[in-house]
Amino acid sequence: MTPKNLIIFDMDGVIIDVSGSYRDVVRQATKLFFQPARSWEKLPQPLFELSDLAVVKQSGGLNNDWDLTCAVINLLYSMTDRPAVYKSRKPWQRWQETLKQCDISGMAKFLTAEDQPLATLLQHKGKHEDDFIAGLYTGDVGSGNIIKQIFQEIYLGQELFASTYNLKPKLYRGDGYILREKVLIDPTDLAALGRDNMLAIATGRPRAEAEYPLQHFDIKKYFNFIYTLDDCLEAEAKILAAQGETVSLSKPNPFMLDAIAGVAKEKFRHYFYVGDMPDDMLAAANSRFGFKSIGLTVSAPDKSALENELKRAGADFLAGSFDALKAIIL
Repeated sequence: MTPKNLIIFDMDGVIIDVSGSYRDVVRQATKLFFQPARSWEKLPQPLFELSDLAVVKQSGGLNNDWDLTCAVINLLYSMTDRPAVYKSRKPWQRWQETLKQCDISGMAKFLTAEDQPLATLLQHKGKHEDDFIAGLYTGDVGSGNIIKQIFQEIYLGQELFASTYNLKPKLYRGDGYILREKVLIDPTDLAALGRDNMLAIATGRPRAEAEYPLQHFDIKKYFNFIYTLDDCLEAEAKILAAQGETVSLSKPNPFMLDAIAGVAKEKFRHYFYVGDMPDDMLAAANSRFGFKSIGLTVSAPDKSALENELKRAGADFLAGSFDALKAIIL
């Protein structure tokens, strides 16, 4: 029997609670980035509230939490005197010697005094991009991208980082924040949704980081297809080789949604994409299969603010709980 609907889920904030993992790693990686600077010990803990970070995340155009971390670092670095960049081809040395020249006591005062420091900076400066920061966010882990490496060291932890990248961590040797993740949706709800529908995942996570919680929480069995950042990168590389064109297929590009609908090779009654970010709503709207977007706010630190952003991005439906989600679909 043909499934009634195709339901594709985003992962972070929808299926998996990442408030204690990815989102907190953004804070910790940002703080660790500024460690060589003078007055670093004056920075508050936590560096900023997750509700403040959500404002930056919801501003759109950030493909993943590495991009989010870089954007936050750019915002905060704009508050420094931005000294002359230390001349070295070695990114770690360039980072350390340049930051040593910075006094961030003013940044520490600002972060402590403001209720929403990131939102304030974003409003006044926009998505500021500094050449020095951009130079530390190029390449990959082990080949110059120290912002991504700091993030991955904290998220994966010492052992998983070493086995993933065949590298020793530079700065963080504690337990990985990936161990803090929790499942948001009751497996019985997934089972109920999956009885008469086809379920899939479209996430900006790398494949290995998507597989880990799905296996750990024993919920992978409910999903027929799982598309990740790796699928986007592989398709981008093929386009570059064939056409000489550099494109981004990450959300809000609908590539993953259309690819899943295409490989499913079935005629569905409805196509739904369940996400928690404006870019998720835009991806659904741009899909050639006519996906309806459902904005799920179950894990948002400020539900009303997120609802407004999702509406602005064109959400077809809003759901504040999984019961509300089931009522829309079933």
